[in-house]
Amino acid sequence: MSTAITASARRHERPTASWRLTDRLGLGLAWLLGLLFCAIAGAIVVFFLIEGVRYLRPALLVTNPVAGVSQGETGGFLDPLLGTVIIGAMAMAIAIPVGVAIAVWLSEFGRPTLMARVAESAIEMMAGEPAVVLALFGLTLFELPALGFLSQTSHGVVLGQSFFAAAALLSLVGLPLVVASTREGLQAIPAHVREASYALGKTKIATTRRVLLPAARPSVITGSMLGLGRVIGDTAIVLLLLGGTLTFQPANSTPVLGVLRGTGDTLTGYMYYNSPAGDGNSHSKAYAAAFVLMLIVLALNLGVDVVVRRSRRAVRWS
Repeated sequence: MSTAITASARRHERPTASWRLTDRLGLGLAWLLGLLFCAIAGAIVVFFLIEGVRYLRPALLVTNPVAGVSQGETGGFLDPLLGTVIIGAMAMAIAIPVGVAIAVWLSEFGRPTLMARVAESAIEMMAGEPAVVLALFGLTLFELPALGFLSQTSHGVVLGQSFFAAAALLSLVGLPLVVASTREGLQAIPAHVREASYALGKTKIATTRRVLLPAARPSVITGSMLGLGRVIGDTAIVLLLLGGTLTFQPANSTPVLGVLRGTGDTLTGYMYYNSPAGDGNSHSKAYAAAFVLMLIVLALNLGVDVVVRRSRRAVRWS
């Protein structure tokens, strides 16, 4: 048997030698592009690692930005860091339940058919929509007087800028990833699992809630983490709908609601402000903030990898 396995393995190792020249060139080009992509990604990580270690100081994480002439007088980026956490949590609190509900409807029900097709097209369009277009739409929407209670106002004029407004539009950035990943997880569940649940007298809704969604939980988590990575990396929506103020500017004296109705910033906005293209004069702090944001994104990607590996291991043992 071992001889047969060895012979089979050798047969699978030889095909590239008999490929045509164009096929070999295509394979070589694929390898070259893959290695080039890895090299670019590695160069970005190494660059910001060097710059981050060079400029990042613990004081930057616990002090707020302040006006100053020199970089030593401009403080740190505590408020933008907290703003990143707040805006990410709020946006995904909207995107996850809505995205899971849409994915379940499209995968398990799909009725009415025309509405399902329209929803699929809308999700695909939203996935490719530039963030600045969503930002302009959100600014127009939240400037309406009817939505004035969700944003900051000045002398009776609704500004349309707040954590609520930014989170609502950023949820549209993460929504397509949640929907796509959840649908993929639901479609990967074998049909006999559904049939077994129906045979036990479970309704379609009960089957979806108690059997399918728990089985697709790794895909939901994966889509949520990927969506969160997109949300905290956005800049256009933050600048237009969050106000781009480096520190929190509450709308009123209410402890929590005042902040959420007010303006603020995230690490991406802080980086833009202090970059050579911005109005700030603290380029080293922009590199430090970029390093912190890169660590957050890498941690999210590592989390996705861990979830995928565990889910595959669970499927293998089951």
